[in-house]
Amino acid sequence: MRGMLWVRLGLMALCLAVMAATPLRALTVLRDADIEYALGELAKPIFTAAGLSPGNVRVLVVDDPSLNAFVGDYAHVLIHSGMILKLDSARALQAVLAHEAAHIANGHISRRVANMRNARTAAGLGMILAGVAATQNAEAGFGIAAGTQSSVMRNFLAHTRAEEAAADQSAVRYMVRAGIDPQGAVEVMEIFRGQEALSVARQDPYMLSHPMSRDRLRALKGAAAAYGSDGPGNPAAEYWFQRAKGKLSAFQRNPAWTLRRAGDSASADIRLMREAVAHHKRADLKKALAAMDGALRLRPNDPFLLDLKGQILLESRQAPAAVATYRQAVRFAGGNALILGGLGRALLAAGEPRAALEALDRARARDGQDPRLLRDLAVAYAQSGQTGLASVATAERYALQGRLKDAKLHADRAMALLPRGSSAWRRAEDVAITAQAALRR
Repeated sequence: MRGMLWVRLGLMALCLAVMAATPLRALTVLRDADIEYALGELAKPIFTAAGLSPGNVRVLVVDDPSLNAFVGDYAHVLIHSGMILKLDSARALQAVLAHEAAHIANGHISRRVANMRNARTAAGLGMILAGVAATQNAEAGFGIAAGTQSSVMRNFLAHTRAEEAAADQSAVRYMVRAGIDPQGAVEVMEIFRGQEALSVARQDPYMLSHPMSRDRLRALKGAAAAYGSDGPGNPAAEYWFQRAKGKLSAFQRNPAWTLRRAGDSASADIRLMREAVAHHKRADLKKALAAMDGALRLRPNDPFLLDLKGQILLESRQAPAAVATYRQAVRFAGGNALILGGLGRALLAAGEPRAALEALDRARARDGQDPRLLRDLAVAYAQSGQTGLASVATAERYALQGRLKDAKLHADRAMALLPRGSSAWRRAEDVAITAQAALRR
């Protein structure tokens, strides 16, 4: 799929000593305009209540069926796809986001990010994700405290019990301040009840980085009860939660499973969207488009539904029709970078490299942390004879994927081709410095 981008993130050289005896399991991040918008809508009141700027903290989805959520740095909260699919309500997901926001607001991650370069660059986010991947692999191979190196790597994510208790209390306050029923926090913790008795290998990753105790659960229940319930909930928040969960499950589950359960969707447009994805996965373009058009009749000019329709057309080799649909999506998307990237990709497929380059450049200016966008941008630059800029985009893509040797190679090539001190040259320098520093460890 285009929007929900599956990005294989390799392991940096700094982690190899720890991981030499362990099979590597790369981290994968999903990029989808619809799901990220939904998560942003759910996070907005929480982040505001926590004193954080919603525009400065991005919620990203990690492709992993296990249950986990964590803070990468001050600008990124990451949540496993398995966690989203496991939760049953918007308030539960907002409780997870509130807990992670508390770790940021309370300064619990300062030791983790103190020496990191700018996480808003591709190289910076690549470093964070590779560090997380190393931690998860180290835990899978060695357990919680099976040696100094494993313990050091685990510290990248882990919080103390005191930090967890403080984050619980803060999260409840944020939820109440935002008008969200704090009982959602108790619902999340109940999922993990009893896991402390399991072996480390059988515990969900959330337990490894968010230590829990009976006392912590009891205190959380007491705090939620003290504030009381806030009523029936927010219909808009519930809609966006169900839409994100529905789309995610449609892409991750078997089409037959989706079609059997689509009727249980929270609304007709979500049902039709899920059916469209299922038919698309079965390569039935006619049924997929019929379902998408039905959803669009219910929500005309919805940019994310148009984005999905464009994706279906493009992946069905209907490039001209995809371009037309993506142009509609862009018109209503408010400059969304992932949708602009889809338009650029469709234009490349339609044989319009100059127009593609314009759209892709605009997308990169808004979000330079999308590996598929960077790949498409490199192709467009190469086709227009701008080899230096093509090398920058390639270097950034490899850095974001944790392929640091390749990133350094292309960054050095770009710096040799571009005017020294230009913005593109400085981007290449950022990749080169970050890669070199990591490779030396």
